[in-house]
Amino acid sequence: YKQLIRNEYQYVTEYNSLPGEHVLLSDRYTQPLIIQKHRDRKELEEEISARGETFQQVRGSRSSQESIGLNIYNSLPGEHVLLSDRYIQPLIIQKHRDQKELEEEISARGETFQQVRGSRSSQESISLDTLFNPDSRGISPGAVILQGNSGNGKSFTVQKMMMDWACDLYRTKFDVVFHVKCKEISHISSRMSLVELLSYNSFLTSDEISTILQRSPERVLFLVDGFDELKYTEDFYRMLPPTDQYQKAPPEVTLCALLRGRILRESCLLVTTRSTAIDILKNVLKEPHSFTEIVGFSEKGVEEYFKKFFQNDRLFRKGYEYVSANETLLTTCSIPVICWIICTVIRERLNDGADVTSGLETTTSIYVDFLCTLLEHHSRGSGQSVPTLVKSLGQLAEKGILAQQVLFDEKTVYEMVSDPAGSPFLCKFLFKKRIHQETMFSFMHLSFQEFFTALYYLLMDEYESKKKLMQMFSIHESNINTEYSAPRFAAVVHFIFGLLNEDVRRTLWKRHGLFVHSNIQDHLKEWIFEEMSHSRSERILFLFHCLYELHEEDVVKEVTEACPSVILHNAFIRKADCWSMVYCAQCCQCIKDLFIFCCNFTSEELAIIQPVLHKFLSIK
Repeated sequence: YKQLIRNEYQYVTEYNSLPGEHVLLSDRYTQPLIIQKHRDRKELEEEISARGETFQQVRGSRSSQESIGLNIYNSLPGEHVLLSDRYIQPLIIQKHRDQKELEEEISARGETFQQVRGSRSSQESISLDTLFNPDSRGISPGAVILQGNSGNGKSFTVQKMMMDWACDLYRTKFDVVFHVKCKEISHISSRMSLVELLSYNSFLTSDEISTILQRSPERVLFLVDGFDELKYTEDFYRMLPPTDQYQKAPPEVTLCALLRGRILRESCLLVTTRSTAIDILKNVLKEPHSFTEIVGFSEKGVEEYFKKFFQNDRLFRKGYEYVSANETLLTTCSIPVICWIICTVIRERLNDGADVTSGLETTTSIYVDFLCTLLEHHSRGSGQSVPTLVKSLGQLAEKGILAQQVLFDEKTVYEMVSDPAGSPFLCKFLFKKRIHQETMFSFMHLSFQEFFTALYYLLMDEYESKKKLMQMFSIHESNINTEYSAPRFAAVVHFIFGLLNEDVRRTLWKRHGLFVHSNIQDHLKEWIFEEMSHSRSERILFLFHCLYELHEEDVVKEVTEACPSVILHNAFIRKADCWSMVYCAQCCQCIKDLFIFCCNFTSEELAIIQPVLHKFLSIK
């Protein structure tokens, strides 16, 4: 059984998986060229277009270089990857964070965020092998809740525990470990006993499982993954649960009996869930149980993930240095699925020979990929359409930005979002308030709140969208609104520009029917052209960021005509400012002069802009 588990659980399937190709070399003729890889676009175009001698050279180089790879494990991003090549220990804390801690972490960015995470990493983080250790009173939990947001690595962690057990790392605690996937249980319509449920997708027969459970139930661990994905039917609440492992009931009722301890009370349980289902789980889980939470990667964990993913020092350094310069992306890299998205798209760009100075990826495009990933792989599927859900989240997000709040009370959330528990973008928290409990919601991070606000503005009908943007940008004096023009809307403005990028708009429409009006761009061009003509220092850097997020070369060329000189005086310049300035300088020929006075310009920033310095006629 352990050997079968090792064979099964040493691989991980990622979201963009292509059909795997498994080819045996054995006694094969040498004439055919068989490669164990998916050719990239450049290779295919080269091979399809080549003729004669050129074609033979292309084929010859592949014959000598790639066919030998048949005996080597080789996969594209998203195919079966060794778990050990991806897994990084996430930051797991064994406590409920209070309101102040949450507000601080949700709002923090860059260095401040890393300091908060760093202190938690050193003081509060626990390892997987200590989850069932006795607490300070000497009480060992019979069950452990492992809470985490969408994409934070709950299922990955369960898979790691299965693999660790199969490799004998838990032999002193558990004789056998069962992996129960709630998502699969939700698709079973027939009544089942616990034994049948465990054998439903197992290497063991019902008889073998029955023997194992009878022998020593106290040395059995159940890893119940995705409690939030269970369908809570009326049976779940009303039907009497089974009292032994052979009694049949609806699958969710049978599982509930295991969780309550009505069946195999001596066994141990680890249950993963999103925060939105925590109040239901705590009422059905047997005592004593403990609470733990995956809060994502530490700063060191992010760096280790990049190293493991790229497995090439040059690519690792290019990718990690680029992301490190963007405090928003570096902050959200603490979410494992975003780390994976960023690494995947950056590797693709670097392998395609992308010039780093042109910008490897915009923050907005990464957030759109994250939006699509969660909608396609982490959404429970409420009755709402995607456009309706996204607009309701945007409405809530805007309300928070205007009120400068990141935590929302339950009443406010339900007024705007019909099924917050079904949304993978919201987190739920329980706080003690006097003698009661109070429920609050939040987005995963303030930057997601800003992203949904921007998306909400662009998904309105064209008239309302223009009206909202004119309030923000103060395009006409009569529309100046201090609420919307405050600095807290700066990131929202960046996302608005990013969402108007043609490729981003196409992705939103094709994948989820989210339509962004392209002619809104004309109004923003009018605004940014006017701003460019008289902006200085921090303001000009802000505008460069807007153009970088838009990433439309023709627009950049057009609007920068109003800016023949860049004057930075007494400005705080970050690496991200340099990247956006480099991009704009690459796109246009009209910026002739660069003047930098009394700025915190380090050698690192200078190294970033060095490739475009030759474009300026005058530098001071």
